[in-house]
Amino acid sequence: MRAVRLTVTAAATAAALTALSACTAKSDAKGGEAIQVTAADSTCETSTKSVPAGQVTLKIENKGSKATEVEIVLPDGRIISEKENVGPGTKYTLTAEVKAGSYEIACRPGMKGHGVRQKLTVTGGSTARRNPQLDKAVADYRDYVQDQADQTLPLVGTFAKAVKDGDLEAARKAYAPSRLGWERTEPVAESFGDIDPKVDIREDGLEDGQKWTGWHRLEKALWADKKIGSEEKSLAGRLVTDLEDWQKRVGKAEITPTSMANGAKELLDEVATGKVTGEEEAYSHTDLVDFKGNVEGAQRAYQLLEPVARKNDPALTKELDKQFTALNTLLDTYRPDKNAYDFVSYDKVTDEQQKELSDAVNALAEPLSKLAAAVVK
Repeated sequence: MRAVRLTVTAAATAAALTALSACTAKSDAKGGEAIQVTAADSTCETSTKSVPAGQVTLKIENKGSKATEVEIVLPDGRIISEKENVGPGTKYTLTAEVKAGSYEIACRPGMKGHGVRQKLTVTGGSTARRNPQLDKAVADYRDYVQDQADQTLPLVGTFAKAVKDGDLEAARKAYAPSRLGWERTEPVAESFGDIDPKVDIREDGLEDGQKWTGWHRLEKALWADKKIGSEEKSLAGRLVTDLEDWQKRVGKAEITPTSMANGAKELLDEVATGKVTGEEEAYSHTDLVDFKGNVEGAQRAYQLLEPVARKNDPALTKELDKQFTALNTLLDTYRPDKNAYDFVSYDKVTDEQQKELSDAVNALAEPLSKLAAAVVK
């Protein structure tokens, strides 16, 4: 779940004009040089406004007082690559692949709204040599993402029907399974910036005046309010419609080897910032189901990239194999049937156990942050 962004064209255009006046563009970067991105609470300074097509590296530093999100965005709003939760005073290196065209580098202080943006022009054609193994990895991952979307819709249909029937217990039972496909492919789902705020926004991520819709709005009704009214029945239908839109559009997502690798790391970041803390499923306490979905999605992206990464950095893949195994083994201790997604309610997980889970996530996230660089050596 990401924080919401503005998607209305007029609002976005106005915000962009305001934001661009706060951005500072310096001299153009030469091929191979990193783009320095300095984010603050109201500015987004970049070291260049033009780079050649191919691999690009963003050296991000947050000098503001709020956590920020930095994105490379296409004109239609699709996100090429991103890094969420860059904390105040911290730095991060983001590696991506870009084709010739017009983009924006967006800094989103507080991870809300349209953010502060800098224009970026990518020139020429890519000079990178095609790697058939990476081409196959991208194709196979695209099939995986589409398959997850296709499998999600019937499960969401079951959930929505239970809500529309006013069957509280059936709706509760169908809730967590309906989210698994989304959780496994969340970075790709989120690359369409207008869908996530409709289906996966939490109450604490709402903008002023934004209507709360989606899974978590229904989660609150089912567990906190313990009732299903006419509004919830209507919202269940809207959830199906919005996810049908996702299912139709997901095949058009921009996917590259580096976006796969960065997406795997983003899934671990999702676990660290939402699932381990218990914030994601605050009412249902089904956080461990989401947790497992995020890990499975990250592992699938890694598995497809692993043959190339192993050639370039065998020590890294050895460590990743070890840490994925350790985290999955730990997660299995929280479910009686390792072939099912029936996990312990997260409100039953102790502080000590949460710390153990957090440590295991961090142990995997650190080497996973190096995967993007390993596949494009």
